[in-house]
Amino acid sequence: MPKPKSFTAWLKTHADQRNAIGDLARDVSTDPDWPSHKGRQGQFDYLEERGAIDAAVETLERAWAQYEAYRAAQTDT
Repeated sequence: MPKPKSFTAWLKTHADQRNAIGDLARDVSTDPDWPSHKGRQGQFDYLEERGAIDAAVETLERAWAQYEAYRAAQTDT
């Protein structure tokens, strides 16, 4: 079974979507400082440190929930 993608790699696959998660994916793809390897809390801290609006934080939360469902599906097969 292939290893599941990291959150950031998974998120970047959504860059073509025309919704909030797609917007976040495009932002992350072009942000050289995005904390790819700092995990969920590190990414939330990063947004907070940069004064992100509530909608961006909520989108990251939704993206993480979808990613966790993706990971669960990968381990269930």
